[in-house]
Amino acid sequence: MQAMIDQLQHMKLTELLEAWREQQALPTYHDLSFDERLALMVEREYIRRQNQRMQRRLRQARLPVHATLDAVDFDVPRGLKKIQFLEFAQGHWLQENLSLILLGPTGVGKSFLSAVLAHHLCKQGHSVRYIKTADLVLELKLAKGDGSYPKLRKQLAAYDLLVLDEWLRDPLSVFEAREILDILDERFRKASCLFATQMPLEQWHSQIQDPTLADAILDRIIHDAMKVPLRGESMRKLTSKLTLKPEGDISNDRSDEDKTTSETTATSKPKTQKEKRNEKKEGQMDE
Repeated sequence: MQAMIDQLQHMKLTELLEAWREQQALPTYHDLSFDERLALMVEREYIRRQNQRMQRRLRQARLPVHATLDAVDFDVPRGLKKIQFLEFAQGHWLQENLSLILLGPTGVGKSFLSAVLAHHLCKQGHSVRYIKTADLVLELKLAKGDGSYPKLRKQLAAYDLLVLDEWLRDPLSVFEAREILDILDERFRKASCLFATQMPLEQWHSQIQDPTLADAILDRIIHDAMKVPLRGESMRKLTSKLTLKPEGDISNDRSDEDKTTSETTATSKPKTQKEKRNEKKEGQMDE
């Protein structure tokens, strides 16, 4: 029996071994057939491995936040359709190698929504990499310098979904545009991308310094990408703990005014006859 335990440990079937020990110790399992007990042990090991793979995918994704679908506030008026977003979360567009573009002003929630989608798709078994466009350009430059460029290119091409946040926030130089074009060309109709950007589509071309490269980059994105325009106020503003004083709420100021008015009234209040007689007596005593 010890030999079997050693073999299970050597094969790293830790959860299966734990399930076997549990069945040996608890009489609850003793009336089950061999096949039933084996099925329960295999299921435990299978679930453990699936969870491990999911955690590995989440680490590789490098998401800025780990938020689930129930964290999305669909009541905020920003043009986000709940049924559409939930459909995106199912990942059918990844199977068709389509891309997704989230457009909208600063603070409307593009990065957060991108991370939510990426997190859910990781749980479904898809490999994802989230990265800001400026950081991707920097990684490519550094990889060329230290010799890891081919490895990085291979890794980027292998992800089911590449999330490029802050897309075209900064203009792309000729060198940077060439690198981005190569990445997109390797993924064109082979794997999906998600672009989160505050830059309107009509301004994309001008953000790329070389017009020819701009044409090539946009040609590989626009035609196979679904577009979700977002609008509204900044979510950071709407969720801030520092709320403005409600309009008309001037209780503190009014208290000061009441105090001042009270003091002024007390000062200017006409004197009684008794007060006048007392003042007169005090004046005579002083003389």
